[in-house]
Amino acid sequence: MHDDRTLVEARLRRVLDERIRPAVYPESVPLQVAVWHAPGEPVPVAEGLAAEPEPIAVGARWGAPWGTSWFRVTGTVPEAWAGRTVEALLDLGFDENMPGFQCEGLVYRPDGTPVKGLNPRNQWVRIGAPVAGGEEVRLHIEAASNPVILDYHPFRPTWLGDKDTAGTEPQYTLARMDLAVFDETVWQLVLDLEVLGELMAELPVDSPRRWDILRAVEQALDTVDLQDVNATAGRARERLTGVLSAPAVPSAHRIGAVGHAHIDSAWLWPLRETVRKVARTVSNMTALLEDEPDFVFAMSQAQQWAWVKEHRPEVWARVKKAVAEGRFVPAGGMWVESDTNMPGSEAMARQFTHGKRFFLDEFGIENEEAWLPDTFGFAAGLPQIIKAAGSRWLLTQKISWSQTNKFPHHTFHWEGIDGTRIFTHFPPVDTYNCSMKGSEIAHAVRNFRDKGRARHSLAPTGWGDGGGGTTREMVAKAARLRDLEGSATVRWETPRAFFEQAEAEYPEPPVWVGELYLELHRATLTSQARTKQGNRRAEHLLREAELWAATAAVRTGFPYPYEDLDRIWKTVLLHQFHDILPGSSIAWVHREARATYERLTAELTAVIDAAQRALAGEGTTPLLFNSAPHARHGVPAGAAATPDAPGTSTLTPQEDGGFRLDNGLLRITVDARGLVVSAYDPAAGREAIAPGTAANLLQLHPDFPNMWDAWDVDSFYRNTVTDLTGAESVTAGEDGASVRIVRSFGSSRVTQLLWLPPGERRLVVDTEVDWHETEKFLKLAFPLDLHAERYASETQFGHAFRPTHTNTSWEAAKFEACNHRFVHLEEPGWGVAVVNDSTYGHDVTRTVRADGDRGTTTTVRVSLLRAPRFPDPETDQGVHRFRHALVVGASVGDAVREGWRINLPERHTTGARAVAPLVGVDDDAVVVTAVKLADDGSGDVVVRFHEAHGGRARATLTTGFAFTGVTVTDLLERPLPDAEPPAREGERITVRLRPFELVTLRFGRP
Repeated sequence: MHDDRTLVEARLRRVLDERIRPAVYPESVPLQVAVWHAPGEPVPVAEGLAAEPEPIAVGARWGAPWGTSWFRVTGTVPEAWAGRTVEALLDLGFDENMPGFQCEGLVYRPDGTPVKGLNPRNQWVRIGAPVAGGEEVRLHIEAASNPVILDYHPFRPTWLGDKDTAGTEPQYTLARMDLAVFDETVWQLVLDLEVLGELMAELPVDSPRRWDILRAVEQALDTVDLQDVNATAGRARERLTGVLSAPAVPSAHRIGAVGHAHIDSAWLWPLRETVRKVARTVSNMTALLEDEPDFVFAMSQAQQWAWVKEHRPEVWARVKKAVAEGRFVPAGGMWVESDTNMPGSEAMARQFTHGKRFFLDEFGIENEEAWLPDTFGFAAGLPQIIKAAGSRWLLTQKISWSQTNKFPHHTFHWEGIDGTRIFTHFPPVDTYNCSMKGSEIAHAVRNFRDKGRARHSLAPTGWGDGGGGTTREMVAKAARLRDLEGSATVRWETPRAFFEQAEAEYPEPPVWVGELYLELHRATLTSQARTKQGNRRAEHLLREAELWAATAAVRTGFPYPYEDLDRIWKTVLLHQFHDILPGSSIAWVHREARATYERLTAELTAVIDAAQRALAGEGTTPLLFNSAPHARHGVPAGAAATPDAPGTSTLTPQEDGGFRLDNGLLRITVDARGLVVSAYDPAAGREAIAPGTAANLLQLHPDFPNMWDAWDVDSFYRNTVTDLTGAESVTAGEDGASVRIVRSFGSSRVTQLLWLPPGERRLVVDTEVDWHETEKFLKLAFPLDLHAERYASETQFGHAFRPTHTNTSWEAAKFEACNHRFVHLEEPGWGVAVVNDSTYGHDVTRTVRADGDRGTTTTVRVSLLRAPRFPDPETDQGVHRFRHALVVGASVGDAVREGWRINLPERHTTGARAVAPLVGVDDDAVVVTAVKLADDGSGDVVVRFHEAHGGRARATLTTGFAFTGVTVTDLLERPLPDAEPPAREGERITVRLRPFELVTLRFGRP
């Protein structure tokens, strides 16, 4: 037989495109259209419906960037269409290749009832099935003219990312606005042919199944009358019945499809637009659930559910009904799909407490899965947090984006720093926007790494990023793939159903230990420094506010600000979304974030001040309020008292124009360039700075990644470096105890202060950068005389180790990594830490000195600033202030303590009395991360702590208040049924912790 395969396949493509798809709507009449452009920001629905529009014609331009236009479409269903299905086709000027990334609309009835959302892959509104003929049609469209930021030539700088710079040029051309007859038979034929054509293309050429499909398709095409598709579509479908009904083989891979619409809570659009994106998507999904009895839709991010409840009560009523039916499923149990590398310990915990509590309060549903399909890598402390929140599964897809190494599993146990294991699944379909294409299904089957052990994977199905969700076409394709020879089988499943089946099928999966590092998007640890500083400072202010408000509430009856703290926490958690905190959103998002953090800082500072005044009383006794979890200057953690005298520190000019700083514990030499050439530890007789090098060295790199500008830094950036050794001045600071250094480079200027706090083994480096570079990367280097094969970097509730070498491609790929408050390197018995108050990105490299002692130089470099131009062309322009400290002779315990200290500066005030701690701990390895009142308003005291050094700990907790009992709880402050109560002796509690173990205790109060 001759091979005519390519001929038939080409015929299928053309006939579908030019004859069959157009015949889905064989008859149409135009609608009358009028428009009102809302001035400024979006208006309430009632105002938009009541506005008086002006006529507009198809083909007219409309929509200034970020504007809102209210379209009114009216018409009459022709009498001749009686008994047929009629839909309105409402094309606002869509590009079907950009669902979620351009204009969108929400359709309303005249009474304000939302009907459904409009987007490039969902342009229809059902009028009747069937119609009687003669019906009057009147619909209103709230249309958002969101500009296209990520265009066909991506990553080009654009001023469209902020309404203040976007201009007023109309963005879109109004396209089709018609009433049309919908021919469901033709529509079904389209899907038959699409499914078979896509399946056929994935089968081997020598597969009999492929040729069976080819011949059936050929017969169907022969049956279609291209001059009268509508009359012959039914007969063409009959020719396909046999190949569509052939069942899958028993060993076929099983795909659990879950309706999905990953909606970035902000990204290439501002937060206020996400509120509307969610309403559009949810309107579509609740409508689709009513039409499709097998369909299941899952939505994560409690914040987005809360937006629907607050802003769209009519849609919320439909959501609650669908949730009650078990088909609209709350997923993930987090407030937002946050970044997981940078949020601090408590913030990561609160993502789960606030998210899970919302779903429990609203629906009585307990989420057991963490749902993070698009997050940029996963910190090693996360498994313990997931488990402590009462969850046991994790889903993500993003690791498949890694550039260098292919992850070896799709289903596995992920083990965190404390030994906790979480059952984890990476969908092998490699997208969280699956559309049920044959190529996607076939890829999932081929790609699945666990064949022979498991045969079940998940496919999040629906348009995402900018929302949209699942379409009726995707549901129809899934129905055909339910049991189809040559394909994986597809069933709609809830996330819970999938995980329960997958876990039962694969009870002993492989184990991955440590962080799930994404070998991509590494620059998100540095971009938008002000957003990151706002997050870090808000986290620590929240710790202070809870600590002092709880202490004051117990001691003085101070009114604990439950509602304010709840609201502020949710705002901070929202801004940890994985395109806000990582710095990858448009300028508008980060401009608003800066203003938000300023407001929260003022609110939290007011809470702290009020609580401390209530505790200290009116008086003149000098007091130091110590919010850190370790004593400082003789003041215990969580207490206020008169501090000890700190000792002295001297500054001595040197003949070469440099200076020497000395406080008896550490001796620092700064040369005439303002570089640290010696950091000597007299007690150990050790020099920290590697021979022939200098610390406090600012280094500037070119930074133009191949793509994803705000997200990525590519390894080749290190090929070119400029050491900023020239100094305009190196002088004594105004206080006479510090060194002031001024440098200029490019269009930027740096001013630094170096000083030694009396009585401490740390050199403080305050850096102010007036930054006006473009596509540059600024680092601060500390080359150390240390031989270490690994180093520790702080993560949630502990620290993780990374190698300093690059033996394998896995290690070489981690050329930029995340830390929280410290990085620590150590030879047995002696180490060095670099601590920070607001930076996250860093790198650690090592070289062996060829001459002299042939020792090892291990260099820690802190990432300070970048200057990408997309999506915000003015990223980080302006003045920034950073504080770092070089801690010499530091154990990991010293690193932990100094990391907290630099982030929780002491507060000095005067008062009438000292304040004893509400809770004290007798072991510095046990770090208290939260002291607060219970969220339920009972007045109980909640204390959360963990072992922070990486070893075993036995500690005594002493309470400064009477309590009736103590309970071990989960993060939601619920008793853990299997946990033994800690040993109690009066007001003292004894606890034993394994390395990095996290514990939450709830103290009942009389």
